[in-house]
Amino acid sequence: MTSETLPQKAGFGLKPEYYRNVMEAPRDEGLWVEVHPENYMTDGGPRRAWLEMIRAQRAVSFHGVGLSLAGDEPLDAAHLARWREVIDRFQPTQISEHVAWSVRDGVYYSDLLPAPATRKALDRLVENIDHMQSALGQRILIENPALYIALKGDMAEPDFIVEACQRTGCGILLDVNNVFVSERNTGRDGDAYIDAIPADLIGEIHMAGHAPDPLLGEALLIDNHGAPIVDGVWKLYERLITRVGAKPTLIERDANIPPFEELMGEVAQANEILIRVGKAPAKTVELAHA
Repeated sequence: MTSETLPQKAGFGLKPEYYRNVMEAPRDEGLWVEVHPENYMTDGGPRRAWLEMIRAQRAVSFHGVGLSLAGDEPLDAAHLARWREVIDRFQPTQISEHVAWSVRDGVYYSDLLPAPATRKALDRLVENIDHMQSALGQRILIENPALYIALKGDMAEPDFIVEACQRTGCGILLDVNNVFVSERNTGRDGDAYIDAIPADLIGEIHMAGHAPDPLLGEALLIDNHGAPIVDGVWKLYERLITRVGAKPTLIERDANIPPFEELMGEVAQANEILIRVGKAPAKTVELAHA
């Protein structure tokens, strides 16, 4: 496995619309990209060819969406095998998955559903993280979920996730938008959540937009990754970076894909915070991936 690390700068979720833009972008700014590996679990094709060219120039992170890591069933062996193939092929700089479930009794639900923060759910999550890390031969990061209703549990969600990391050796991908959305939807304290995550466990941060529910409006926020990042999320992010220092930060946009220049505006905004309060270097020299 590669010993490379992600730059402590901002990157973005790679979409086919941006392949050529990424190839032509300056390489001394530390720009990196992230992909859902499920989109590249094929025998060939143009997507894989583009990713190979981009990987030769830039750091690439893999962010899984289909393993059902917080589910109450064993992980799918065939899916893990496909994970292993794309890891061996592209040597991603970092890999991550969600603290969520999406499969039950062989039925796939096209959503990332949160698990309650109970001891039983924690034991299953730990078992699945251990299984994933052992199967892939690599440490992973786990992402906090977005909540739409409050779930009963035995512990606070930050404690649930931190203990999972301590028991497995994995790290945290802290999604600031998910913290904000959950705060608005359930009434919990977003500042306290941000403050409870140990700096040394955070390997990556996600920033994204959300939307009001079509029927309930602002009373229910939907984590749709389809809108610009709002001021409240930026404020939480600056609070976090002020405490933990510069961390690799991803701008996510999975719907209503904007022009590349618009997306780069949010990348620049994150970099300004990383430099100003996180003490990140203004320039990052990248070496070609061997």
